[in-house]
Amino acid sequence: MGVSPLVFTGISQFSDDFQTILNRAVAIANIPLRALQNEQADLLTRKQLLNDLRSAVAGLAAALEALGVAGRTRALSASSSNTARVTVTLNGAAQAGVYTISEITSVARAASETTTSGYATADQTPVSDDGVVELVVGSRIYTIDLAGAGRNNLHGLRDAINALGAGVTASVLNTGTGETPYYLAITANSPGAQTLQLREEPGQPASNLLTADNQGADAVFKLNGLPIVRTGNVVSDVIAGVSFTINSKTEAGETVELRLSSSRSTLATKLADLASAYNALRTKVSAQVGAAAGLLSGDFLVREIQQQLRTLSAYEAAGAVRRLSDLGLEFNQEGVMSFNSGKFYSLSEAEVAAALDFLGSETTGFGGLSQALLRISDPVSGLIKLQQDSYDAADQRLSRQVAELSSRIEFMQASLSARLQQADALLAQLESQQVLLEASIKGLELLLYGKKER
Repeated sequence: MGVSPLVFTGISQFSDDFQTILNRAVAIANIPLRALQNEQADLLTRKQLLNDLRSAVAGLAAALEALGVAGRTRALSASSSNTARVTVTLNGAAQAGVYTISEITSVARAASETTTSGYATADQTPVSDDGVVELVVGSRIYTIDLAGAGRNNLHGLRDAINALGAGVTASVLNTGTGETPYYLAITANSPGAQTLQLREEPGQPASNLLTADNQGADAVFKLNGLPIVRTGNVVSDVIAGVSFTINSKTEAGETVELRLSSSRSTLATKLADLASAYNALRTKVSAQVGAAAGLLSGDFLVREIQQQLRTLSAYEAAGAVRRLSDLGLEFNQEGVMSFNSGKFYSLSEAEVAAALDFLGSETTGFGGLSQALLRISDPVSGLIKLQQDSYDAADQRLSRQVAELSSRIEFMQASLSARLQQADALLAQLESQQVLLEASIKGLELLLYGKKER
């Protein structure tokens, strides 16, 4: 949008002509301004097109990385024969195998006890004769001094315990019944079997003020016949790359099977995702190539992405699975990729293993092709981001030029309008003098010759 011409207000009969002159001068001056603004608009469009390309490239890179992960992890999936007893997930590099869990005799739980006796009030009734009690948490012993105004009561004891950082939480319970409705509850912050006592007389276990009904418990079970004891139910340090959770005890003779195996369905899903991501990027690139190409036609980034697509589609490796078509990834005459699931599921176990070798990892083999795409699509240092940054710099430069040129046009217009106003005023004065002169001449003619007969 250029500079709008001023409205010329004149008093001579040539005012409209002066407006036309002003409009034409501004229109001519606006030509380079509009060219700059059109260039800015093109930059914005190019930046948006690059952003769309970046998303598509990142999508293909992610699909390749996912296949690389599948190759590195052998497309393993973890399953449990009884999720009510044990659930299992992968959390790293694992190997295929079958593991048997049996004799779950204990599920880990946190220790939690309450005072054996209630108190009449929570903020006044003393909990200790001398104001000194002893808290025992596992092998740690804490001496608590409640001396001081308003501290030797349940509220004061609760606050003192919670301030220790002893790994337990104390709270006051109100049963609402009887003359002594208030109790102190202490609960461990993490599961596991441990001693939990509150001794009225330090060093005297017999003076324990708490119940001894729930001193916590460890998870106790057998894995492939080997006895295992853990303080928590989530176990991630027994089978490499595997985390499983003990949920409940087993019955006598009951076993739970944890199976780690290559999942064809998982691999098939990732291959189908690759086809979708490839076609999405191909469509974006095709829109910038040919007779009807967009504003990115001829851009080096488009050529670079085209090269990466060609590298991907023509990728070959040694082994029983050598190319994409062996995995069921096929191309039609237009270059559109599709996934032939029937062909994939007809692969033998040995061929699936070879397919995983073909995929490699995130940095090697077919999955390693993702690295070149990431160098293009990285949102911080990728080639597309660098190109967009250069567009931003060019846009700022054009904005300065537009502002400067607009200012010059406005100054020119104001100056020209002022000169035209002067010319208009002079013409109006001449027109007035002409009218007076014509009137004088007519008066003389009338005086000299009298009224003419018609």
